[in-house]
Amino acid sequence: MSPTETKESTTKREIEVEVPAQEVSRQTEALIQKYQKVARLPGFRAGHVPPSIIRQRFSEEIKTDVVEALIPRYFRQETERLGMHPVSQPRVTDLHLHDGEPLRFKAAFEVLPEVKAEGYKDLRAEKPEITITDADVDQAIAELREQAASFNPVEGRALATGDFAQVSLDGTPKSEEGQPVHMDEVLVEIGGKNTMPEFTENLSGANVGDQRTFEVKYPEDTQDQRLAGKTLTYTVKVQGIKEKSLPELNEEFAKKLGEFSTMDDVRKRIHEQIDSERTHQAEHEAKDKLIAELVKRNDFEVPDSLIERQIDIRLERGLRALAAQGLTAEQMKKMDFQRLRAGQREQAIQDLKSSLLLEKVADEEKVEVSDQELDQEVEALAKQAKQTTEAVRARLTRDGGLDRIRTRIRNEKTIDFLYRQSA
Repeated sequence: MSPTETKESTTKREIEVEVPAQEVSRQTEALIQKYQKVARLPGFRAGHVPPSIIRQRFSEEIKTDVVEALIPRYFRQETERLGMHPVSQPRVTDLHLHDGEPLRFKAAFEVLPEVKAEGYKDLRAEKPEITITDADVDQAIAELREQAASFNPVEGRALATGDFAQVSLDGTPKSEEGQPVHMDEVLVEIGGKNTMPEFTENLSGANVGDQRTFEVKYPEDTQDQRLAGKTLTYTVKVQGIKEKSLPELNEEFAKKLGEFSTMDDVRKRIHEQIDSERTHQAEHEAKDKLIAELVKRNDFEVPDSLIERQIDIRLERGLRALAAQGLTAEQMKKMDFQRLRAGQREQAIQDLKSSLLLEKVADEEKVEVSDQELDQEVEALAKQAKQTTEAVRARLTRDGGLDRIRTRIRNEKTIDFLYRQSA
């Protein structure tokens, strides 16, 4: 039976499949024999229940087993015969199963669209000029000084702007949501740009041994998701007052930073690092624009099943990141996942279109991934996971990870090709 295509879609297909009556009978008889071996019915010895009784007693179960055994096999055979490659599970309708007759059913499913990567040879990437100023280098050195700062005790006076209060604190959420906070030996910069204003206001003028209680309301965009939008009541005890001392910019400081003799050597290395980072960032942004333009030039429909799968991947990645920031399972359960899925849909479609187009360009340009390139990636993963290469390769082989890695490397090589040829 020839396949049908829905009018509004280029990825949805429906086929009618017929399983010969003799094959249905053969499968049915095999199942009856199987049931005979295990059936326990009153009045019959184990293994000696007549087939007619089995057929009558387990009629519905046998029908279900016949369907589950034959539909996947004949669906696969029919799609292969028609040269189709389903990317979703079939939705079976119009099931017809009667004794002595063929098994008939309709199966609706999705396939990949025909992808044409047109115009990719005409793509042009922006190549911005990278400039590094003395101010950029000065800023980087200032950050290094901050990292090497020492904190010296201050006695005989109260906390003032610029001081660091060494405190212990306990925070209790005002609402039932959120977790209590307890921290010891914390340094709070009085008047610091990253210090919540309430801490500065309430700790200014305090002496060692003083205790302060106050509320802090965190904005919704607070980086720590555990505190975002929450109001906490803090009890803070001042244990010490310290002043920050920055190291001098001299040869001694240069030598502490690495194999440098002078600060000029340090500045030169920093200049090189900034240049490398900005060049890499500019290249990354240019590649993103190239892919976006490629997608814009080649519009096509993406199967819904692949979109949903990609949304799952993006959500799982996002939830892992939130968990790493301290978001609890209870807090995750309260999230509006329907809204989150809707918010991920557009980017998921772009991800899929990009991947399919890159695969097409790779086919056109005969981009391949060598076994050596794959081996290097597996070795890097093994080193990162502190496992043997053999163990990591075995795991990746079992869960299909090797194919995903090969596809990722191939896509990256294809993007590099597009970037180079766009020059």
